[in-house]
Amino acid sequence: MSSALILLAGYPATGKSYLLSKLVERHPHTFSAIAPDDIKEEVWDACGFDGAEQKAALEFRVWQLYFSRLDELLSHEGKVISDYPFSDKQKGRLVKTCARHGCRVLTVRLVGDPHVIYARSRKRDLSGSRHLGHLVTRYHAGDVLSDRTQADDLVDLETFLDRCASKGYDRFKLGRLIEIDATYVDRIDYPALLCDIDSFLEGI
Repeated sequence: MSSALILLAGYPATGKSYLLSKLVERHPHTFSAIAPDDIKEEVWDACGFDGAEQKAALEFRVWQLYFSRLDELLSHEGKVISDYPFSDKQKGRLVKTCARHGCRVLTVRLVGDPHVIYARSRKRDLSGSRHLGHLVTRYHAGDVLSDRTQADDLVDLETFLDRCASKGYDRFKLGRLIEIDATYVDRIDYPALLCDIDSFLEGI
């Protein structure tokens, strides 16, 4: 197979990370995985931030690291899976990276009813498993917040809906597209979806 990039895109809290784990499990010796959120959390823990401006400034470092590592993985491994609510903000650099490596691209776009998805996103944000840096404007490694409803950077419904509409999460596409209704993730036919992705890989 030649170089390939699978982008798991779409709205937040639609099961992208879970699907990534299923794909890596299905193709354990084929794909490497990289996630911008993992890099964000790594940078937050290493640097910390003391306000919304510092947090926003770290975004530049995150994306520099992401594209540097993606470039390296495509150079040495050849086949990569990445999950994020990708938008036009990243599309230009993704196009250039893929062109440089001559890789085939598949976008799996997970969308659905944003009101239902917001409720799931909110539940995820308030869970202890969610990195605290996503929820606050001041963070340093080791910080704890026992009552996460008090976090000062929680996304409310209005902001969530605005981001979904304005950032075009439901319109992002690079290469071939598979779109999935992830309103209720427990209703996704994962076996069928994985077979569709296998069909893409067979053509590489």
